[in-house]
Amino acid sequence: MEKIQIVEIEDPVYEETYAAHIQKNGASWMGWIPEVPEVSCEENTQEELLQTLVKDLHQALESEQEAWEKQFEEDVKAGHLDDLRKEALADLRAGKCIDL
Repeated sequence: MEKIQIVEIEDPVYEETYAAHIQKNGASWMGWIPEVPEVSCEENTQEELLQTLVKDLHQALESEQEAWEKQFEEDVKAGHLDDLRKEALADLRAGKCIDL
């Protein structure tokens, strides 16, 4: 195996940059993104590997976003955020809020 290289990968939709770790492993290339553990793959060429990492990263971020939104909706329906809502309205009525 060769030395691990670090390549920045930017997700244009979520506007985040991630450090992909890539490494030549015999005849193939392997890569992973430590900040997103579910993203790792192996391809025949470095170019294919980087394309797959970008695609898999985007899919993982979308999945994470969907799970977060689902959990948020469930929390709202279950009333878990009612106290925060009441506190925010009280602050607004008391003049503790400013326009941004």
